[in-house]
This record gives sequence, structure tokens and C-alpha cells, in this order.
Amino acid sequence: MRHQHSFHIPVMGIGFTLDTPLKVSPYGIDSVISLVDDILIEKLRKVYCLKNHLPYEEISNTIEDFRAKRITSYLNLMHELANKKFEALKTSALDASKEFSNYLNMLPSGSQLQQSFQKLMKEAPTTAAIQQWMQQYLHLGSIDVNIMTKIDKTNTFNKKTLSVEYNDAHAALRGFANSELSSTLVLSAGMNPRLYSYIESFSDFYPDNRGYIKKKIALKVSDFRSALIQGKFLAKKGIWVSEFRIESGLNCGGHAFATDGYLMGPILAQFRDQRETLTQDLFDILKKALATKEKTIPTTAPPLKISAQGGVGTAEEHEFLMAHYKVDSVGWGSPFLLVPETTTVDKNTLEQLTNAKEEDIYLSNISPLGVPFNNLKNNSKDLEKQQNIDKNRPGSSCPKKYVALNNEFADKVLCTASRQYQHLKIKALDAANLSKEAYQKAYNKIVEKSCICVGLGTATLLEHDLDTKKEGTGVSVCPGPNLAYFSKTMSLKEITDHIYGRDNMIGTTERPHMFLKELQIYLDYLSNTFKERKHDWSKKQEKYFRRFITNLDSGIGYYQQVFAETKNNSGKTLNTYKKKLNSIQTAITDFCNSKS
Repeated sequence: MRHQHSFHIPVMGIGFTLDTPLKVSPYGIDSVISLVDDILIEKLRKVYCLKNHLPYEEISNTIEDFRAKRITSYLNLMHELANKKFEALKTSALDASKEFSNYLNMLPSGSQLQQSFQKLMKEAPTTAAIQQWMQQYLHLGSIDVNIMTKIDKTNTFNKKTLSVEYNDAHAALRGFANSELSSTLVLSAGMNPRLYSYIESFSDFYPDNRGYIKKKIALKVSDFRSALIQGKFLAKKGIWVSEFRIESGLNCGGHAFATDGYLMGPILAQFRDQRETLTQDLFDILKKALATKEKTIPTTAPPLKISAQGGVGTAEEHEFLMAHYKVDSVGWGSPFLLVPETTTVDKNTLEQLTNAKEEDIYLSNISPLGVPFNNLKNNSKDLEKQQNIDKNRPGSSCPKKYVALNNEFADKVLCTASRQYQHLKIKALDAANLSKEAYQKAYNKIVEKSCICVGLGTATLLEHDLDTKKEGTGVSVCPGPNLAYFSKTMSLKEITDHIYGRDNMIGTTERPHMFLKELQIYLDYLSNTFKERKHDWSKKQEKYFRRFITNLDSGIGYYQQVFAETKNNSGKTLNTYKKKLNSIQTAITDFCNSKS
């Protein structure tokens, strides 16, 4: 009964879940903090220290290794405060308070924990017996952290370039490693070999002889091959991957890492069917690496969890993922943006999210990382960006520089959303002597980039009444398409009741199954990408599109079989999507023939 809930709250943006563990971990719910913005983290540490009458001493940027130290201090504070709330909740159980009643009522219906407590209370237990039961069965939800591996900017101190371990992602990893937490580091956005190798430096990531690991690694992946490559890379260094967190390539919030047409259902089936083999293969590699390092070798393979997230929105889908694919946990992300008890969203953005329809949430190109990014139309950061364009001063002042990773202009390393970068690009564009149409297209591509590394944290500043003079008040928000089907704010109890099928928070009957929605998004992505790349065609492009189509076609066939077996009435929709895929395939084939 270690995990009391079958769902977790993934990381959302930079600031939306920055203090979520403090709100939900006492109820046994796992959630994830972003470690991108140490400046925001330090500001929030001050807020919570003052609010809880704890001493606060600023960790300024004049202190060596300030980024890692800020992160360590903040995580330790979250750990301390969450434990205090947890102990208070356990104390409330002795008084049969409403607080503890809410705790029990949020658990899955008929859970072992509920049944165990009901059995205990029938025995007229002593205070000591209740306390013993709580010690045995109640557990704090995990305070997990997320590092986007590609956000690993080189840093300077006293005008000197620092060595690689002071890069942004490396320092964030060190901040977590030095904290008191026993939880999970979720690594996302692909493989960073230097960062992965740095994990070896910290003893908390190694297993003991029972397989227990104080600080675990979870890899967010969108296909089996990526999981296998990354898992083996880490196992060869003596590091065990405790969880593969499978996320839909496109039906998700934030950055969308499209697969080559591989759909979520077939991917989950592959993990389910090859889980034991994967575990054993990684364990064999791990044992050899630990022996070489003269580290403790577990007698059996440490636990390896499989979780899934991206687009889930009903109790039926949740249960289907648990039962059919044997996942250990299901991530519920975007709907929690409408739960003020759990996430930090400013009032204006919350209202926009509540009113958002399907057409208001779209896959954009605004991210400076050059990765498709799910975006909400007319969010205040985009309106701020447009105002700068209208004033003929496109781009951001780039106050934090977390994604200043572009070295296109000599020795300058710039963010593509920055004013400086866009000025240089437009200057070069002016000299290119293009047609009016070509110029406008190139210009729009330059100025569409948005300062999301600031915008994704601004809501936290606004909600805690903190100064926004440097950052501005524009808020970026990155919900997944699934949010469009939720149209009101919810309490934590209401959303958990929805997840476990005790209530329904979706106000429409038009919502498609999560797998069908993902398929629709992939078909749109395939069609749009083909139109964009027509002008830069090559044999490599042709192979890519043919592979994409083959994988989508295979996925549709898989869904036809699964939905027939589970008596899901989606055959007609699948046939429609099959025809759409055939139409796109015909268009690509005709285009290729015209080129040959």
C-alpha cells in the first residue's frame, strides 16, 4: 500500500507546479517540480519561509554555486513543510476530523487503505494502535523534480566561464542530489550524455543490496527504442532507471516531441509485453557496472515502473490504461490547471483556461527550443509579444537567459526569442533582397518566438503578489488539447472523484477517446508538415514521410483490433481517419512522382 493513488501530477510549465507538492503530498499524491528557474525558486523560498515564520537568508547570485544551493534549500523547505502538514493530518485522525475524512474519501473507491482503516476502527482501537497503523500505512506523496536535459546552458562566474558541472542542468541535478528528499528525478526532452554521466557522481542514485534507491531516475520517453537506448546507457554507469514515463508525442501539454508516427497504444503494448525482458536486460548490465565500480549489487532487480500520461481525461481511460497496459500510474496534467488547490495559476489565465475550446489550444512554433509547443490562443504573454512587434521592437529583453543556446552570431550565445537575436536576424533579412511575400514569411518566423522561460513562471509571481518589474506581467501557458473538455474550476476532491469515476467533471459528450484524439493530431501534423517541407524536398524527406505513414497505418490497424476486443464503438471514426491517411499518402506519392 505504499502508493495510495494510481495517478500522479506531472510537471506543468515552470511555475504552475512549483509548490504543488506542498498542497498534495500530505494526501499521498505524487507531483513534480520544475527545476528550470532558480531565480523564481529563490523568491518562492522566501515567501514560504516568511509565511511559516522560518529564518530566511538570501542565496544571492554572488555566491559560488548559487543555482544548486538555491534548489537544494528550496527542496529541503518543501520537504520540511510537507512533512509538518502530513504530521498534522495524522494527528487529526485521532480526532476523527473532517481533514482526515477528506483524505480517506479521496482515495480510490474500495482501496485497501480505506478497508484497513474501517477494520481498525471497528476494533475500538487505542490511540497507540491508531498511531501504529498510521506509521505503517500512511505515506507522504513523492516530491519529485523535473530537469529538461537540453536546458543546460554554460555559465560564468566573475566573468570566467565555468566548467561543465556548473551548466544549468548539471547544477540543477546537483541541487536535487544534495537535498534531503527521497524521491525521483524525471529527465525529459531527450538524452544528454554529459548530464547522464554526471549522475554517477552522487551516491544517492545507487541501489543498496535490497534494491532500494534513495534518489531514483525516471525517463520521460515517447517510444520503446528511446527508452532502451537511454536505459542501457545509464545501466552501464551503474544507474538504474526506476521508471519509464511514457508520454504521448503530441497529445500532451508543453513541448510536443512527435514520434515518427508511433501512436501511444502500440507503444504502451510494447512496454507491457517486453517489460520483464527489459528489466532483466537492464539488470544484467547494471550488475556488471556495479561490480566494476565495486558498488553494492542488489540480489534482485530493483523495481521498474511503467507510467503513462498525455490526454487522459476520463475514469474509463484511466482504468483502461491500468488494466489493459498494466501501468503503475497515470499522469493527469492539464485538468489540474483548473484546480486552484493544487496548481498556481493567475486569475486571468484561469478564466481563459476555463473558457478555452478545442480551437483555442493549438500546436505552435513559439518555443525558442525549436520544438512544437502546445499553446493557448491570446494568452497574455503572446499579447505582450505582439505589442512589441507593433512598436517595431520585436523580441524579449531576455532577463533570465535559460534558453540562450543559439550561437549563430559569432561569439554571442542568444535566445531566439530575445530582442537582440531578432534584431540581428531581421537586419540580415533586410539585406537579403527577398520578395515582399518571402520577406513577410521569414519575418513572421523570426518574431513568433516567445519568451516562455519567463512567461511560464509569471503566474507564480502574480499569485504570490511578488514584483514583476523585471519579468513583466505576461503569462505563457501550455495546456494539452484535453483541457478543452473541462470547463470549470474544480476542487481537489472533485478532480479525484472524476479520476476514480465517482463524479464527472466533463460538460460535453463530444470528447473523443484519448487515442483517437492523438491520432487526429498526428494526421494534422503529418499534413501540415508535408505542406511546409514541399519547398525543401529531398530523398531523406521522402523516407521520413513514408515511414511516418507506415507507422500510422499500423497504429490504426492496432486500434481497430483493440477497440473491437473492448467493444469500444469507434470503428467508424477509425475508418474516417484511415481514409484521411490514405488521402495524405496519395498526395505525397503524387508529389514524389512529379519530382522524379
